[in-house]
Amino acid sequence: MPQPPVAPLPAPRGLVKPMAMDLFTADVAVRIDTTVGYDSRDPHALSIAFHLLGEEPVVWRIDREMLLAGSLGPTGDGEVHVRPTPDGGLLLRLGPAAQCAVVRCEQEAIGRFVRETFVLVPQGTEERHLDWGPLLASLGH
Repeated sequence: MPQPPVAPLPAPRGLVKPMAMDLFTADVAVRIDTTVGYDSRDPHALSIAFHLLGEEPVVWRIDREMLLAGSLGPTGDGEVHVRPTPDGGLLLRLGPAAQCAVVRCEQEAIGRFVRETFVLVPQGTEERHLDWGPLLASLGH
């Protein structure tokens, strides 16, 4: 039986923006350079690459809707928690509670970036941007 035609995937689109953030240690906040990215082929998440001295960047993938929700109040589960700060920041707790990294970014800057991702891939259309071919091929379909 022939397979029904599959709609072609939209052309991939992305965003990349350098953004300074503060990494909180036990004693002090340290300014670190990060690169925030978005790829329409992974439409639900954005990436934050932390550029640490002399090392490969550490990259976290964070749900874009979680970032918006975290600007309104505490949200998250597992290894990613987000909450607003009284001074207009957004606090990200990344990793297991016993050894997590706490990072602060400007809520307006990250919010603007997230809103731009919704221009590229509007909410509710994410599934149209996913390439299911490799998964289906691995399952033998």
